[in-house]
Amino acid sequence: MIIAVDAHGGDYAPREIVKGAIEAAEEYKVDVGLVGRKSVLQMLVRSHARKSRISIIEANQIIDYREEPFQAVNDKPDSSIVVGTNLVRDGIASSFVSAGNTGAVVVAAFLNLGKIAGVERAAVCAVYGINTANPVLIIDAGVNTDCQPRFLVEFAQLATIFAKEVLGIDSPRVGLLNNGEEETKGNLLTKDSYQLLKETNLNFIGNMEGMELLKGKADVVVTDGFTGNIVIKTIEGVGDTFQDLLRMGHALKVDRDLAGPALVHYVELASTAKQVDYKEVGGACLLGMNGNVVIAHGRSNATAIRNAIYLAYRAARSRLVEAIKDGYCVSK
Repeated sequence: MIIAVDAHGGDYAPREIVKGAIEAAEEYKVDVGLVGRKSVLQMLVRSHARKSRISIIEANQIIDYREEPFQAVNDKPDSSIVVGTNLVRDGIASSFVSAGNTGAVVVAAFLNLGKIAGVERAAVCAVYGINTANPVLIIDAGVNTDCQPRFLVEFAQLATIFAKEVLGIDSPRVGLLNNGEEETKGNLLTKDSYQLLKETNLNFIGNMEGMELLKGKADVVVTDGFTGNIVIKTIEGVGDTFQDLLRMGHALKVDRDLAGPALVHYVELASTAKQVDYKEVGGACLLGMNGNVVIAHGRSNATAIRNAIYLAYRAARSRLVEAIKDGYCVSK
């Protein structure tokens, strides 16, 4: 199994990408193919002793985050994003991970991998707490900003297959993100989506509010891409705030002076901060495409890249794409 990684995507590329790839290769015993400019990557890889599972695939062009995605993908066929996507298409790599231009990654996936037969809209599925007792999937996290009710049903079906195959949840609970729990609450999209979800064979538990997102009420939280993207960025902002508070407390040696209930609350804060830390989340799966693609955060450091590679590895190991192909029509 080879996980292809865009070595030039993200704010801290390529140094942090290479570092994270080497950490992932060592920890998860998976082969990683760094996609990018060979001369640069060879120099960085040489500086690390642990490199036996690392290979380098040449790609001489780079798509900047400011470039218009469709134009960039067409104008730069030798970019790390396009080459990495093609490695999955050609069966050379099991998954592709990129912290680069998100729009370009999505466009490259659509053009070079294509959608799975029967899937109308692919969607980004963010995973929180993949190694915890109560992981949570949020879908769509940003691809489809304008949605129809049947799209949200499809997102729920895709994420349910992910939860079953990758996370091992027998009957994933599906919640519809809304501004109230009552069936009559919401806008036209959520009201109509609620009625359609009730008619499926999914384990639909009804509406859920934003404050319940990470409390384990649902395994899959479904929403439109506009709302979902705001939600995950809000969670990210909260995570950054928590991390700042913890760093401040550590600098003041607060954690060493705490005892009893205060210490318990501090530990709970640290646990929550880790759960919503984008570096721990790693990335989000682009579900519905004919190949495994993981979109990592643009600010990804080595830790985030390592975790994104782990997510890609889990998806490939679980044969997620094949499971969607086999089970998608059945779940509809």
